[in-house]
Amino acid sequence: MSVTTASTASTATEAPRKVDYKKDFKWLYLPKEKPELVEVPELLFLTIEGSGSPDAPAFSEAVEALYALSYAVKMSYKSAAVPDGYYEYTVYPLEGVWDLIDYTKATLDKDNFKYTLMIRQPDFLTPSLFERFLAEAGKKKPGLPLSRVTLTTLTEGACCQMMHLGSYADEPASFAAMEAYCAEQGWVRASKTHREIYLSDPRKTETAKLKTVLRFRVAKK
Repeated sequence: MSVTTASTASTATEAPRKVDYKKDFKWLYLPKEKPELVEVPELLFLTIEGSGSPDAPAFSEAVEALYALSYAVKMSYKSAAVPDGYYEYTVYPLEGVWDLIDYTKATLDKDNFKYTLMIRQPDFLTPSLFERFLAEAGKKKPGLPLSRVTLTTLTEGACCQMMHLGSYADEPASFAAMEAYCAEQGWVRASKTHREIYLSDPRKTETAKLKTVLRFRVAKK
């Protein structure tokens, strides 16, 4: 498995270019509609943990907290103290790592879901800057669960992924295809958890046109 990386560097005569995840990290965010193996490098995220149904208010509040902080980072170029190393970029999509609270219960019982929601961040975001933006966002959005958000570096390593089109309820068929592909290639699924990357807003997108990247970690047989 090979890894393609994007650079934000520029020469002295060039203006820094905008980093767009759909172009610079296409291999991570726009896979094909069939399984493939990838090596996911170390990435920086804002994360928040929760449990229960994604239809519950707590889930929406967690998502809103992540976006409030992410846009505070994004728009900081307009502040009096622009972060060192700031470069223009497109805000990354919402992601979620999903698990179950109780494995003896039905896998589609939404109240039994456990999740870690996250949004990838630019590499200039330091722990001290995170604290700054946390305080700023808290003043603007005091009702959000911002105190539960953490700045975290994650490395997934060897994974299988594919683009899933359509309803979230139909994801089991895509996961089955991914597991079958892994078996053919001499790999096995390494964890019962999985990652979803949401490229569509379900409030504005027809269910049949929803695009979700599905991914889980793998290991050699």
